[in-house]
Amino acid sequence: MKIISAPLALKEYLKNSKKRVGFVPTMGALHEGHISLIKQAREQNELVVVSIFVNPTQFLKGEDLDSYPKKDEADKKICELSGVDILFFPHAKDIYGEDEVSLVAPNIRGFVLEGSSRPSHFNGVLTVVMKLLNIVQPTNAYFGKKDAQQLNLISLMVKQLFMSVNIVGVDTVRESDGLAMSSRNTYLSLQEREDSLKISSSLYEATKMIRNSILDVKIIKNRMREILRPLEVEYVEILSREFEYLWHVEVGNTVILVEAKVGKTRLLDNVWL
Repeated sequence: MKIISAPLALKEYLKNSKKRVGFVPTMGALHEGHISLIKQAREQNELVVVSIFVNPTQFLKGEDLDSYPKKDEADKKICELSGVDILFFPHAKDIYGEDEVSLVAPNIRGFVLEGSSRPSHFNGVLTVVMKLLNIVQPTNAYFGKKDAQQLNLISLMVKQLFMSVNIVGVDTVRESDGLAMSSRNTYLSLQEREDSLKISSSLYEATKMIRNSILDVKIIKNRMREILRPLEVEYVEILSREFEYLWHVEVGNTVILVEAKVGKTRLLDNVWL
């Protein structure tokens, strides 16, 4: 496995490659969810690039930028064992300059749900993803479906800016008890870890209701909120896969999303139906 830190060095290394390149952008603290992205990239491409970069522009003031989990040596080993060909490990000064051009998230989809409480978050996400995609120029880029709004906005950016990369959404990987895997799970105390299971339980209950032909969005959301008590719920929403509001669940075109705080830790989860 080759480790490269300089963006221009990576561009130079890849520019004459005629291989299919699969790219997995991460912020490190890798877990089984990241490994599933790498595995799919490995299966579908001839060359696999993984980036590890904790992007400062997507963190708001007072968020966990400085304390975000860092496991550099373990991450390198995981990448090596997972068959990664190139690990891109840049520093912030390599990615950002002093007078930055940046992207702005769309006025509607970028400022609802997670974007409502974190109004500049997706500006930072889209800007860094654009930079990384321009550096790597992959055939396919892999993102987890757990961050459904992020996946939707990145797909929209690629479509609207006529970029020649295929965005691949990969299913959420869960712990044995149902908790969606996240680097932030390490923040949870034992009691908070138990409380966090209310999130996946609410989604399982929603799925059960839909299987029993209960399709009214309001009824399902109310039941989910009952299960989520007493967590601090940021949102519970049932939307189309284009992030449009629904009155009734449309099987094959629906995402059910939850964001809640467990203690001080913000957790996201969803199911695609």
